[in-house]
Amino acid sequence: MKFGLAFATAGPLADPDLFETLVTTAEEIGMESIWAVEHVVLPAGFQSKYPYNKDGRFPGGEKSAIPDPIVALSYAAGMTKNIRLATGIMILPQRNPLYVAKEWASLDVLSRGRAMMGVGIGWLKEEMEVVGVPFKERAARTEESVQAIRSLWRDEPEAFNGKYFNWEPLHSNPKPVQKPGVPIIVGGNVEGAARRAARVGDGFYPASGSLKTLPALLDAMRDECAKIGRDPSEIELTTAAGPLDPGRVRQYEDIGASRMMINPPAYDAEGIKRGLNDFAESVLAKV
Repeated sequence: MKFGLAFATAGPLADPDLFETLVTTAEEIGMESIWAVEHVVLPAGFQSKYPYNKDGRFPGGEKSAIPDPIVALSYAAGMTKNIRLATGIMILPQRNPLYVAKEWASLDVLSRGRAMMGVGIGWLKEEMEVVGVPFKERAARTEESVQAIRSLWRDEPEAFNGKYFNWEPLHSNPKPVQKPGVPIIVGGNVEGAARRAARVGDGFYPASGSLKTLPALLDAMRDECAKIGRDPSEIELTTAAGPLDPGRVRQYEDIGASRMMINPPAYDAEGIKRGLNDFAESVLAKV
């Protein structure tokens, strides 16, 4: 089992000193990856419900600091050697795939092949309206964007013709170090996300991976794979499961998870160091 650190850039962790402590300590104890989050803006007084809390409240509130994930991960790349650099998630339909392909290829080159691109369709309607993307189009735009980005990562320039994006053959360099490109992990905790992961993902990340709800999502992913003739074992499963112990990790291994996420243990330097080292002793050393 691999272990990732979720919400690695949010709120107090936007502070460069705390972020550096979190990232370097995570690498020192043997965490596999850190995962940045994204919101370009949080409209004041927004009414959309956050889908990963039962009460619908957005963690940290609407004034929470959320650095651009590519900038934050690039900063992390410069202070580390081994830890992988991921988004959990980037709101892909809000971004132009020409820029996304360039950013992720650049990060992959500069980090020597450590990038992982987690994407989702987004939940905050007010934010999407501000950036000019119709909320109802977000799923279709996401899938087409993934296809467009992968076309830009191929060795030879090629045209792309879709509903939302069209261009003649283009040179987009550098290319990612990883071949055939940066792994693309589809996030989301609903059936549509599971089926989207089957169609366009290298991985699937249901962020709220309850043992009660996860089997149905995996069934949907496998069903979609069967429809399109894909081997579901090609899709790496990443999930979050609350507090972890070796027994709980084994439960998730049994259903096919290969990466589990934990949240930052604290928002002060000493608490971060203590919490991550405790995790290393109680979980990493025993699985």
